Amino acid sequence: MRASAPNFLGIRTSHHEPEGLVPAYISNMTQLRHISCLMSTLALALLTLTPSVMQGQESVQEQGEKFNTLLYYMNRMYVDSVDLDGLVETAIRGMLEELDPHSVYIPSEDLKQADEPLNGKFEGIGVRFNIMKDTIMVVSTISGGPSERLGIISGDRIVEVDGEVVAGVGIRNKGVMDRLKGPKGTHVDVGIRRGKAKDLIHFDIERDKIPIFSVDASYMVDDRIGYIKVNRFSKETMKELHEALDNLQDEGMKDLVLDLQGNGGGMLNTAIAMGDEFLPDDRLIVYTDGRSFPREDRISDTEGRFEKGRLVVLVDGSSASASEIVSGAVQDWDRGLIVGRRTFGKGLVQRPVRLPDGSAVRLTVQQYFTPSGRCIQKPYEDGVDAYRREKYERFEKGELMSIDSLDLPDSLRYETLQLGRTVYGGGGILPDVFVPIDTSMNSAYFTDLLRKGLFNRAVLEYVDANRKRLEAEHSDRNAFVNDTPLDQELLDGLIALGESEEVPFVEEDWNTSLRAVEMRLKAILARTLFDTTAFYEVFNPINPIFNRGIEVLRDGTYKKSGMNHR
Repeated sequence: MRASAPNFLGIRTSHHEPEGLVPAYISNMTQLRHISCLMSTLALALLTLTPSVMQGQESVQEQGEKFNTLLYYMNRMYVDSVDLDGLVETAIRGMLEELDPHSVYIPSEDLKQADEPLNGKFEGIGVRFNIMKDTIMVVSTISGGPSERLGIISGDRIVEVDGEVVAGVGIRNKGVMDRLKGPKGTHVDVGIRRGKAKDLIHFDIERDKIPIFSVDASYMVDDRIGYIKVNRFSKETMKELHEALDNLQDEGMKDLVLDLQGNGGGMLNTAIAMGDEFLPDDRLIVYTDGRSFPREDRISDTEGRFEKGRLVVLVDGSSASASEIVSGAVQDWDRGLIVGRRTFGKGLVQRPVRLPDGSAVRLTVQQYFTPSGRCIQKPYEDGVDAYRREKYERFEKGELMSIDSLDLPDSLRYETLQLGRTVYGGGGILPDVFVPIDTSMNSAYFTDLLRKGLFNRAVLEYVDANRKRLEAEHSDRNAFVNDTPLDQELLDGLIALGESEEVPFVEEDWNTSLRAVEMRLKAILARTLFDTTAFYEVFNPINPIFNRGIEVLRDGTYKKSGMNHR
């Protein structure tokens, strides 16, 4: 049975209006009445959902009046002036943190932007940018967007917006978005400096709907293995995934590597649809359950594009929520092998509750369970700070080097549904094939360059200075990816940029990290000259999880797992 309401996991989606409000306690004060309404809505949002919980409404009303009374006396009697709006927002955030780490409050001014990744689009001019040397630098244009259509290119520097100088004035990301984003059909005049030209090039850009792509890359690794990288679960994800699968199958794909590394989740229904893509009909993909919402099973019911063929799913500690639903379903039904490291461990479902001032709360209403019955939510009884630190404590405890460091009691032990393999719940999806973190190319100098964002800057400055030559020399994408060595000028430029940003050159560290430096620079250059898929074609060969995923399909590991016939 499909869900009719757009539940989601981890990030934000559309809104649902609450059905009832409690009258304000202080009726003669407009501000307090507004705050009272807001607090009462938060308190009663779930009580209006089912008759069974209406019995507790009287107690909630009493607590709401208690809070309103305190606000009244603070406003009337406190020694200094009181920012009531700020106090209420602090109280809301504090209450939600007492519940769980994933129930969150979103102010009205942030809500639209928070929804954009889930909706799969925003309205604006269609560029990705960085602020470099106090100037807005176009990193790339978004395919099909208005900036690309007008001929704006990576490396262009935005100096003026609607006649206002925006270079050298300390502009920040929010200031850029405030000026360049806007409703479809509206216009903005942008003055651009390109290369060494002194005169500005002016573009009258008509804003449009700009897609936020979920599929970063898809390509054939060899004549049999296809690769797809998915970065989020949005409303548009399945459309992109279908297109990628169709294209790869046209190229002869028989095996698939699905990369969910770093994918923090998204919409529950999209995760269900993706699981359905790989499982035959009448398979439980996930079920959800909560105090006010009875158990609901989500069953595969459509013919997927890749229900047969060997499947490998790549995950790491930042794969969360919807990524864990897909991974858990694939693992529990023995449909494929999970390769990498333990996932984040988020097994909670949020539902949006709209508040009267236009803000919203994402309130946890259910847990989700994999087909074998596992809840993969990691513990959060020690508070939000401890919960957030847990991901980093995995390194300190040695888990990223060896799966044997984990304490796995029998109470968390489950079996897969076809082959009876042992799997575990209670804190993320444990991979079938563990891949330890590779620190052999790490160094302090390399880390400092990364933290300051100097790799991207070095490539943009290199392209800006050599654009005509690069476009003439690298028209053949495959030749660039597979055969072209990195220009020494780019390496020297990175070192010089580091020196200018107080990252002094360390020869020993440089030699240790040189291969990683070269591959990262080349991957960014490939993305700048071609597209995001080219980035992963260059970068993946130094990613240990990717390499092990490919080996699993080539060295007999997949066959030995017992799933080769599936």
